[in-house]
Amino acid sequence: MRIPRALTIAGSDPSGGAGIQADLKTFSALRVYAVSAVTALTSQNTLGINGIIEIDAEFVSLQIRSVVLDIGVDVVKTGMLCNAGIISRICEDLKDLGIQRIVVDPVMVAKSGVRLMREDAVEALVSQLFPMSLVITPNLEEAEALTGTKVESTEDMKRAAKRLKLLGPGHVVIKGGHLAGNPIDLLYDGRDFREFPGPKFETTHTHGTGCAFASAIAAFIARGATVEDAVGGAKAFITAAIAGGLALGRGHGPIHHFHKFYGFE
Repeated sequence: MRIPRALTIAGSDPSGGAGIQADLKTFSALRVYAVSAVTALTSQNTLGINGIIEIDAEFVSLQIRSVVLDIGVDVVKTGMLCNAGIISRICEDLKDLGIQRIVVDPVMVAKSGVRLMREDAVEALVSQLFPMSLVITPNLEEAEALTGTKVESTEDMKRAAKRLKLLGPGHVVIKGGHLAGNPIDLLYDGRDFREFPGPKFETTHTHGTGCAFASAIAAFIARGATVEDAVGGAKAFITAAIAGGLALGRGHGPIHHFHKFYGFE
């Protein structure tokens, strides 16, 4: 039996709620073989980030090529990409390796407010990686930063999605988890909009939600789903993962990536 394979290129979260660790858990929970390339080491927990070490771009490249040329991948998901050098090298590698199904989570600022991307990296992300991407998944704040406009309603999300689509990605998914009222995620393919509504949970256990959502989209694509079906599957996965959130730590606890296996369907 051939198993789908997904590569995450992102930063490490030793607390296990976000970053590489969240991606690997999500891929595994959705029956996809998970491989990784680490772009940064962070020191963090549920209370926030207190240290970051950026990995040399050449070593990030070495990790990518090591796993792709041996194991192979069906989809790539990117998360924390600290600087322009890393982004440029990743783009070179993905082009050279012929990888076309790329899900980009433009992680710019952590939940605690710590910047995860240098200023030069934003330009590189937009000019180099977005045009290669099958899907990008900004949240409301990231959509605002990338478009220079306020995004506070579904109509604002639609306008922002149109602007983001002009930057070159195949599909734009704007995550509306912080909208007033029930959250709505919006998918735009350049022609049509599709809304994915969901319930709002009164919980603080949401650490790594964006990472897991983007990884779930990637996992479903690796399994052969269309982008629209992948977003729908990811929405169902993340809704259940938030509902089963884990009361761990003294701050924003993690969602439950393995809720299905613990009886939290």
